[in-house]
Amino acid sequence: MKKLRTKDTKQKLIHRLKIADGHLRKIISMVEKDEYCINIVHQSLAVQSALRQVDHLILNNHLKTCVADSIRKGKVEETTEEVMKVIEKL
Repeated sequence: MKKLRTKDTKQKLIHRLKIADGHLRKIISMVEKDEYCINIVHQSLAVQSALRQVDHLILNNHLKTCVADSIRKGKVEETTEEVMKVIEKL
């Protein structure tokens, strides 16, 4: 099977996911402790930001590897459709 991510990209993804995980665990703890709503929202925004960064990194890598490869193989239409469906959700 072809390697889809470089070691560096994989490390960046894991790092960002661990950041999101830490923020999410903090949110759970804050809700359990009935902490101030605005503070919880700030943590929630931090999780969302970390996950957006993960999405962008994965999509960037996908464009450089899988999409480029598919286009070289002549699969332009289906590849474009796939990427556009993802972009519509961003």
